[in-house]
Amino acid sequence: MSLAELIQRAPKALLHDHLDGGVRPATVIELAQEYGYKDLPTTDVDDLATWFNRGAKRNDLVLYLETFAHTVGVMQDRDAIERVAYECAQDLAADNIVYAEVRFAPELSTEKGLTLDEVMEAVLAGFRRGSADTDLTIYAIASAMRTAARSLEIAELAVRYRDAGVVGFDIAGAEAGYPPSRHLDAFQYVNRENFHSTIHAGEAFGLPSIWEAVQFCGAERLGHGVRIVDDIDPGQGLGTEKLGRLATFIRDRRIPLELCPTSNVNTGVVPSIADHPIGMLRRLRFRVTVNTDNRLMSNTSMTKEMQKLADAFGWGLDDFEWLTVNAMKSSFAPFPERLKLINGVIKPRYSILKSELSLGEA
Repeated sequence: MSLAELIQRAPKALLHDHLDGGVRPATVIELAQEYGYKDLPTTDVDDLATWFNRGAKRNDLVLYLETFAHTVGVMQDRDAIERVAYECAQDLAADNIVYAEVRFAPELSTEKGLTLDEVMEAVLAGFRRGSADTDLTIYAIASAMRTAARSLEIAELAVRYRDAGVVGFDIAGAEAGYPPSRHLDAFQYVNRENFHSTIHAGEAFGLPSIWEAVQFCGAERLGHGVRIVDDIDPGQGLGTEKLGRLATFIRDRRIPLELCPTSNVNTGVVPSIADHPIGMLRRLRFRVTVNTDNRLMSNTSMTKEMQKLADAFGWGLDDFEWLTVNAMKSSFAPFPERLKLINGVIKPRYSILKSELSLGEA
């Protein structure tokens, strides 16, 4: 049994995945035809998949985000939204993901008159239907657009559905020029309601974004957070790194980093997976997690992310178990549920896979 096969079968936990960034290309085309969306660049499935991936590889976050106009464009009707959510859950389950938090911006699906509640209910219905009879536990995170002014409204929506499948609140979109503190009222509301928040910070913009997310807004996790390396002096290499005040705080507090390696290459944060600081951050024992971000745009999956990390850093099943347990510990699921998945699913399945690997090597 090869490592690649074992990685595919390994149980996975996913904390940072965008619903509108993971739509199947065929579904985009079918929904465009069904609901009269006329702006697609092509109606050939393979060509459209290539177009999305090529569009994402422009080394710029704002340009990367332009490709979402088409997936959001076909997510304006209740049945379309529910179908996208259903297929998302099915696709994640097929990749042996046992726990997922999938985020989306409800305000982007109201152009045809759906209310925020109707959008939310469609997504949650799709998740329930798509995960039924699978090993997948799936929750939603409601994202507000940081370039807009509806964040408090979205935070209230998230809290309203906290017992129906929503576990957190987030802000997303262009980072430079739109600091987290612009949405302070939303985060203060979330904190007062004893609810969870993760913030896109430290992706395209550096340390000030991370500092505001944590110190002003009380973020429990950092969406990406990769730019925390700007506060780490590499020294003379292995073992001589020196952490600045903010990096030390993030590590000491065990604030999880929702790292998305392939996406970071696409948006120009790093030139290649091998150059990604996830290797150093893992070695320095930050609370590192691995995520897909946008499966359609980056042509990726959790299996592909893990395989790329195995190729780049020589990581094996022990590393991926550590990362998966990290993600589960860092999830917004209730604590008993986290323990049940770690001790009842993730560790036992990894134990079986490691046994198979050692038998294969014998």
